[in-house]
Amino acid sequence: MISDALLALGLLLSTASELRPAGAPIGPGETLLVVWTVAMLFRQGGRFDSPLTPALCRLLVFWLLFAVALSLGTLAAYALSDIHDPNLFFHDVMAYPLLAAVSCLSVAEPDAGPRLHRVAWLLAVLGSVALAFQVALAWDMIHSAAIDPWYWDRFRGWSANPIQLALLCAVLTLLALHLANATTRISRKVAALASGILPIYVGRLTKSDSFSLVLVTAIPIFVALKLRELPLSFASKLSFRQALAWLIVLALPLLLIAAVPLGSVIAVEAQTLVKGIVKDGGKTSRQEAELRIQSWREGIDRGLQSAMLGLGPGPHLHIPVSLVAARKRESLPKYVDTPPINGTPNFEAHNTPIDLFTQGGLIAVVSLIWISAIAFFNSYKARLAGLTTLLCGVGVFGLGNLIIRHPLFWFTIALCLVSWTGASMTPARNSS
Repeated sequence: MISDALLALGLLLSTASELRPAGAPIGPGETLLVVWTVAMLFRQGGRFDSPLTPALCRLLVFWLLFAVALSLGTLAAYALSDIHDPNLFFHDVMAYPLLAAVSCLSVAEPDAGPRLHRVAWLLAVLGSVALAFQVALAWDMIHSAAIDPWYWDRFRGWSANPIQLALLCAVLTLLALHLANATTRISRKVAALASGILPIYVGRLTKSDSFSLVLVTAIPIFVALKLRELPLSFASKLSFRQALAWLIVLALPLLLIAAVPLGSVIAVEAQTLVKGIVKDGGKTSRQEAELRIQSWREGIDRGLQSAMLGLGPGPHLHIPVSLVAARKRESLPKYVDTPPINGTPNFEAHNTPIDLFTQGGLIAVVSLIWISAIAFFNSYKARLAGLTTLLCGVGVFGLGNLIIRHPLFWFTIALCLVSWTGASMTPARNSS
């Protein structure tokens, strides 16, 4: 239980960059993950004779391919005399081994499924508690001179930027949906759904377009998966029409509850989209879209210049001129770390596949698609609609941000990899 709590707290605080001591490369989240990793290594020390689990084998294959891809990318950068920011290079060099260790040790034990399910519950509960403290900090109920919870008018809480907090809220929201769907007890369903309320509220405070997109896409994905599950689960008892009718009856209250906030989300996103398309309106949206597309194009070009081998760990794009000019005009909020303007390409494309393409080339991208596809089909075959929705939501978030360095992403992958062992997941779900 202690190791489960360590892992849950480490995952939760991995996005709390503002809690790092001044000048320290790691914070409480990374420290807890290191402590958990060392404890798990000692725990596994006496189990060298135990067979490798299928999930562990797949993750080992992925990380081996990923290490080869980054090594080839580093060699390609050296051959091309490509310059890079050494600090950010070593940041990734240190981060990836920790992520590999955490993800592999999460699925190393034969009973990893139930254990990660317990960690998921701890993460959901502790996440709501942590978000409550951050909201209290935002509304001056708690005072801290060392933390500025606002990024201009966007809420960031304990994170360095609103995107980190938005990712945490997206994971906590969909994790709550998964936990509610995976248990048969009414009390646990209510508790799980309740743990998703605050993440939705805080996620909206971050004003993250990616978080809004995740919310908008999650419901139709979940409903579609439930439509597929119910006829299979009750085939011997109910006809398809009966199952469909029961699904509508059960889902209607949830849809009505979600209609108001999601309706406003859809309206805002639709308005933003329209403004971006209209020629004379939506200048800011159009500029942001152009900046993002420009970064994506440059990232693809950089990957192609390396013969699709990548350029090694770290960012490889130059900071856009418009952002450099904006920094000179506006003063940043307190405690904001941005890539230094030092002549080196230290900007990211903010798109996980494209950023991986610039780092590890085609091998890195294909390996990520491979492990993600296995995770998807595992949760899909296990008929865990909430978990599959969580993976899809994280994937949607990753299309507008680089998420492969976040432990929460690998926790989601690990959950999916242990969700299917070649047999029905009914025992694991009933144990909830």
